[in-house]
Amino acid sequence: MAEHPDARDRAARRRVTEPRDHGHDRLTAQLRRAGCVFAEDEARLLRTEAPDDDVLEGWVRRRVAGEPLETIVGWAEFSGHRVVVEPGVFVPRRRTEALVDVARELVRTGAVVVDLCCGSGAIGRAMADVATVYAADVDPAAVACARRNLPPDRVFHGDLFDALPAALRGRIDVVCANTPYVPTAAVASMPREAREREPRATLDGGPDGLDLQRRVATEVTRWLTPTGSLLVETSAAQADAAAAIMQASGLRPRIHHDDERDAIVVIGSAQG
Repeated sequence: MAEHPDARDRAARRRVTEPRDHGHDRLTAQLRRAGCVFAEDEARLLRTEAPDDDVLEGWVRRRVAGEPLETIVGWAEFSGHRVVVEPGVFVPRRRTEALVDVARELVRTGAVVVDLCCGSGAIGRAMADVATVYAADVDPAAVACARRNLPPDRVFHGDLFDALPAALRGRIDVVCANTPYVPTAAVASMPREAREREPRATLDGGPDGLDLQRRVATEVTRWLTPTGSLLVETSAAQADAAAAIMQASGLRPRIHHDDERDAIVVIGSAQG
């Protein structure tokens, strides 16, 4: 959850090689008129994925109306995986791959990882080859989608840690919590497809954007192993405040900058 879509993020997921023709040019022009910044890449993907012309026509209408490309074709590329994305579920952003990279550096064979506020379960899917992954979300639609990307019996519905089995308490090596972190007042300025097509609860992080991060940091220490870590994504402007939240909760914070993805990950390590 969090952060509005970055056009560069999406373009990086949409490049498909296909011979250029007049139909492609017409579709590109139509998408460009609708305001799609990377219209040519989107046109290639829509034409490649559509099983026939009737479906393609319907998909184009939906895209022109502002629906995210990923929910139209039904997937997003994330950290080397094709992740199922359903309408009404937060679309994973490429910048969140930075959080995955940090998490993978922290885990060893047999580690337990929780994808909290999981949305589609993209983070959990990217971690599943190196850890035993559990996931949770308060939104039933997100849980249903995540169960298509992860083992269904490891995806739970509920509010933050209340959703998880009690047996995981004290056994989690890494909690990845991609909480919403857009300040309430900034939601109105987000791109149309985000603010109108994705649940507001996946975007709005409260007055300063950090409400849910405070809750997670307060509760997480009871669930982590003595050497476990909490990872959150945030903005550059919020990084110091997010680190202070972790420190106040008894975690040792550090801030990771990923310049290539324009991403900030704040890591809070248990000091047990």
